Amino acid sequence: MHQYFKIYKPFQVLSQFSPEGDKKTLSDFFTIPKDVYPIGRLDFDSEGLLLLTNNKEINHRLLHPNFQHQRSYLVQVDGAITDEAIAQLKKGVEINVDGKIHKCKPIIARRLEEDPELPARNPPIRFRKEIPAPWIELILTEGKNRQVRKMTAKVGFPTLRLVRKSIEGIELGNMQPGEIIQLSEQELKQKLFGGKSI
Repeated sequence: MHQYFKIYKPFQVLSQFSPEGDKKTLSDFFTIPKDVYPIGRLDFDSEGLLLLTNNKEINHRLLHPNFQHQRSYLVQVDGAITDEAIAQLKKGVEINVDGKIHKCKPIIARRLEEDPELPARNPPIRFRKEIPAPWIELILTEGKNRQVRKMTAKVGFPTLRLVRKSIEGIELGNMQPGEIIQLSEQELKQKLFGGKSI
């Protein structure tokens, strides 16, 4: 039977169940059937929405580049990000991926007027009184390794905190780090693919 879960992956946790060195993994927070695995990944130092399933077809549809789907991220950056930097992000910047230059696809980028309501991070980011740390929202349709961090660094505003907020219509909402919610197949397909058969 296919099963589907959404979780809030905490900060500094690997997106896997198998142990690796002394780093925390998903198995430190979640107990799920052995054949259920994450769809894709979030970096060790990123947090937020991660989907898990044992449905290989859904896994393929979400990860294969041919099936572009939107992922939105809340990103706290180091310094008062400029309109010019936001415009550069929107157009798509060049980043290094595995030693090759990759031109990112255009994205949706906007500066947030207010800080998003998120659980406190443990440990918190290092605040420096003289340097602002505003939040932006980025919506991408591709997912290269550490892409968001590389993009904000490229325009001169390194990422301090990164939270994945949504994957298509599936939202993190007000979930807390380490929380898990089981989804029905109908709900998952409706929110990811508009109810279309896959």
